[in-house]
Amino acid sequence: MHLDVHDLRDFYYRTRIGRVAQRAVRDRVEAFWSPGEVRGQNVVGFGFAVPLLRPYLQTARRVIALMPAQQGVMPWPAGAPNVSVLCEETLWPVDTGFVDKLIVLHGLETCENPPALLEEASRVLGPGGRALFVVPNRSGLWARRDVTPFGFGRPYSLGQLEAQLKRHAFVPERHMAALFSPPSESRFWLKSAGWVEKAGRRVSNSLAGGVFLVEASKEGRRPGGASVKDEVRSPLRILDGVAAPAPKPARVRPG
Repeated sequence: MHLDVHDLRDFYYRTRIGRVAQRAVRDRVEAFWSPGEVRGQNVVGFGFAVPLLRPYLQTARRVIALMPAQQGVMPWPAGAPNVSVLCEETLWPVDTGFVDKLIVLHGLETCENPPALLEEASRVLGPGGRALFVVPNRSGLWARRDVTPFGFGRPYSLGQLEAQLKRHAFVPERHMAALFSPPSESRFWLKSAGWVEKAGRRVSNSLAGGVFLVEASKEGRRPGGASVKDEVRSPLRILDGVAAPAPKPARVRPG
């Protein structure tokens, strides 16, 4: 189930709880990839990843925000040349191997065909590239309330997400959690959200948060077919005479 792009925009940019969530998740993304790390690289976001892409606008070679047709698209960033593109959910207008860093937010858990989405993510990721998947924590509070976008779609446990990535030629490398504060709009929780996030990271970096962030690389695929050994057990002797010609018989002089 996809949310409308206007609902996502309003949550992240026009509500206090949305701005808190944006800051908490973006801090974790920058802990994986600092803006300096992506200098000269191609950074692509899928779903509604624009709240996490802004730090890379000044340093990346190119930033592209892919938004699925079921969700809709909006121009982004405000006051600058647009980088957002409307696309099919599992057919992206991106060349194979083009992407160095890929961020998926509100994309995997709402997708109608997650395996095809992961295949497309693998296709566009270049050699040495990294993908970062941000999904709701199945046992977290944020997945249990539909007052935020994290309450829609299929939430994951960490094991479920990593298993699904492995089935589609991804290698999970690192993981973190975010959104340790409850999804509440009360003034107390909004004001203390920063402190709660720092405390939550010290207690648990993977279990107690409202969302998981899993960084994955693309597994190198071996060519299919039967293997061919270098050594041949019973080599043919057809060319032995060429390699080592037999000596000519000695001539016998008549007596």
